Amino acid sequence: MEYIKFEYERKYVKEFINLSKKIYSKSENMENKKEIEKLLLNVHPLSKYFHLDKFLIYDDNKVVGRFCITTYPDDTTAYIGFFECVKNNDIAKFLFETAYNFAKEKSYKELVGPVDASFWIKYRLKINAFDKMPYTGEPYNKDYYYKMFLENGYEVTNHYISNIFPVITEHYINGKFEERYENFTKNGYEIISPDLKNYDKLMEELYYMITELYSDFPIYKHLSLEDFKDVFSGYKYILNTDMVRFAYYNKKPVGFYISVPNYNNKVYHLNNLFNLIDILKIRESPKEYVMLYMGADKNHKGLGKALVGAIEEELKKNKLPSIGALARDGKITQTYGTELVTNVYEYVLMRCKIDD
Repeated sequence: MEYIKFEYERKYVKEFINLSKKIYSKSENMENKKEIEKLLLNVHPLSKYFHLDKFLIYDDNKVVGRFCITTYPDDTTAYIGFFECVKNNDIAKFLFETAYNFAKEKSYKELVGPVDASFWIKYRLKINAFDKMPYTGEPYNKDYYYKMFLENGYEVTNHYISNIFPVITEHYINGKFEERYENFTKNGYEIISPDLKNYDKLMEELYYMITELYSDFPIYKHLSLEDFKDVFSGYKYILNTDMVRFAYYNKKPVGFYISVPNYNNKVYHLNNLFNLIDILKIRESPKEYVMLYMGADKNHKGLGKALVGAIEEELKKNKLPSIGALARDGKITQTYGTELVTNVYEYVLMRCKIDD
């Protein structure tokens, strides 16, 4: 076995991207080829925030593993991401040792992952429910990766869940959510489905709310407004605003709830004409929703439940199932509607301490 640390050579960039095609089936592959290529070539909108060191692992002249180490100025943590590896313990051991030795040589204190370059791109490791198709926004990976991380010096540092909800029937009533929604709307709050004609303004409002509400999340890194808008520009074309809510008080944005139809992995493979056609169909007539982001200003206690109440009524009306995605342990969003949950998907963020 050997490793190659590369820069921008097209040969290695291509081999790096192609490995995921060998490891995953078409329906499992959640990798956005164009985005990965931009990151590897250092031309992604976020590339200016971090440095990527890129590695390929070879065995008998074949690519069998890959990873990147992401580092930020004034951060003693290095982040391991874009991790892919064939199912072979010896290859995995060699890969993790390569990453560890590189980070130690550079005097980093720990390795955290998987993190694909940024909080804003992709992070976390899926650890169960691999019999289900990946949903839009899910950090998906092979079922044996968790064991590989554990066996090579990593421990769990954060745990997340996605709650799976069935169709909510008209008979289901959550008194707290309905009461909060009624109280807030009676007291001057507007909870509305936004108009995508005002997309730039909405993204600006969302940016300032997320910057404040998500800044204490693990591995969070600040972005400029311009770069935030760039990263989320594509959402304009996949949102169905029936399941999006913004809350305002005295015309100031104070909360949000953002869901997208479940496109599975189609939105990551836009070079396929059939996928583009399917995306348009799904956007207009979703079969399931993925509830990705939510937040409420801490000065408006109870607003989160009011937002959930509004979304719950929409789900009742549309008679569609949903996924409450990627809530971290300790966050109240994990507890919403638990009496309805039919399945729970789990994810972790992991850490390996580096010896002095």
